[in-house]
This record gives sequence, C-alpha cells and structure tokens, in this order.
Amino acid sequence: MFSARRLPGGCRATQLHHLRHHSVSRTSPNLAFVPACLPPDPVEVEELQRFVSNSKKLFVMTGAGISTESGIPDYRSEGVGLYARTDRRPIQHAEFVRSASARQRYWARNFVGWPQFSSHQPNTAHLVLRDWEKLGKLHWLVTQNVDALHTKAGSQRLTELHGCTHRVFCLGCGDQTLRTELQEHFEALNPTWKAEALGVAPDGDVFLTDEQVRNFQVPACSKCGGILKPDVTFFGDTVSREKVDFVHQRLAESDSMLVAGSSMQVYSGYRFALAAREKQLPIAILNIGPTRLDHFASLKLNSRCGELLPLIVAH
Repeated sequence: MFSARRLPGGCRATQLHHLRHHSVSRTSPNLAFVPACLPPDPVEVEELQRFVSNSKKLFVMTGAGISTESGIPDYRSEGVGLYARTDRRPIQHAEFVRSASARQRYWARNFVGWPQFSSHQPNTAHLVLRDWEKLGKLHWLVTQNVDALHTKAGSQRLTELHGCTHRVFCLGCGDQTLRTELQEHFEALNPTWKAEALGVAPDGDVFLTDEQVRNFQVPACSKCGGILKPDVTFFGDTVSREKVDFVHQRLAESDSMLVAGSSMQVYSGYRFALAAREKQLPIAILNIGPTRLDHFASLKLNSRCGELLPLIVAH
C-alpha cells in the first residue's frame, strides 16, 4: 500500500522513493514524438540566461513537451501528437465513472501499455530542473504531466497538478495502492489474456480493438469493492481547490515564471500564468509551437527543452 503524507497542495512530503534515480545518465533523447525545430539561437540562449540569472525564486511549470524527449507522446504537438496522428481522444472523467465497459477498455489498454510507460526515464531537461532546485534557483515546480519523470529525476519541491499514473485509488473508500501492485492483480485475474498493441498513446495506454478488450477482467477495491481509478485528473474533471490554492501560494512566493514544454491550452495550468501576469511577474516560455501565453510573455523560445535548458547556468 502507498502511504505518502500529502502537503496541503497535494504534493507529497514522502515521494515515491522506488521511482527516484538520482544518478540517471544523460542519454541521447528519443525524438520520435518531438516536433521538428531549429537548434537554439545563441541570442535567445543569452536572453533566457539573463532571465534565469535575474530570478531568485523561479516558479516552473512543465507540460507534455518536456517528456516527449523521453519517448512519451503528447496530445497536441504538430504532426506527431495524438490528435495529429489519430482521431482518438482521451477518456472523459464522467465516462470512466458511469460506464463499466469504458473502465474495462481503459484498464485493458493501460495494462498492455504499463510495462513500457512505467519504464520511461527522465531526460536532460528533467535533470536540469532538479539541479536548479538543488542550487536554490528553482523555488517550486508544477508539472501537468502524470508520468512521474520529475520524481524519478529527484525533484522534491514538486506538485503534480494532474496527479500521477503510478498511483491508484478507490472512488469508494479512497484507499491508495501502487500501480505496480494493480498490475499484479490484473495478471492474476487474466492469466491467459493477451493482446498486441496497435499503437501507443499518451498517459500509459495503447490502442486496442473492442474485440481485444471484451474478456479482460478488472479487479475491484480489495477493501470495499469500489471502483479503482488512476490517481490522475481525467479530462472533464477538476483539480482540487486545496491543490490549486497551494500552488497559488507557491507562485505568490516566486519572482518569475518559466513554462517549459506546454502550450498551456488546459485552463488548470493556464490559470497560474494569468495569476503571474496579474502579479506582473516576468514570464518566459520554452515550447515548440504557439502557446496561449505568447501575447503577454516576456520571452518566447521555440526550442527543445532538453537541448536549450542544459545551456543555461543557474548561479
């Protein structure tokens, strides 16, 4: 069972220790799901260096674009995101809660995709942000991702805004377990069930046909028999007010904001950029492609996170 103590904002005081790898090697990035872009412009590198150097308490928000270099696809990237490659859309919260067949389809796809998804490792960008935290440059890190890569990199001043796929909880009694434990339950319930993935999607699932998932068995909560759900905010659901307030407090303590790898299309993250603008904090964006913040950001850089961030020296 997972029994991490939670800070008021939903950030864990004790993180998933088995996920941490402080000595992750800086390997070559996986660019299969990264949109094409030009190398960093030296002038832009200098501008970001100046931005980071001037910041004493940097608030960083990351999105799916920081994890694409670890081989995890995103939804919106031009040409390579899920929306560009297929007509498939992520599951909605209401559908998951009300439909047993939707839950069966979700968990069957997640079961097949989990071994690969859970094996992804942080890339250079994750490690740089961890180092900035250790140096006292990064005040707080908020990620919209659910892949645990910041935790694996060793970040501690961290809020997972949309939760984490490595945790599962019961909608009935709230009991939490590790996703790895649920995988074992799936295997026990489905000893002869096999399915070959037809493609990979973000957030740990794969593409399967209705025929493939028809006989997949889904366990109920071992404590109360309730519905098991990944500890993530599905589309159509909302982030808790407690967590939102906690992040606003961390932003209020900061003197600048850096957005890395996000178009900020989802309001749950965009609201913090609006708050930063309201406080007149300088905002820098590092993202391939346009974002909702482009018209009021102090600085916009169209580069790979893992290529540009290592060039910045955090004093």
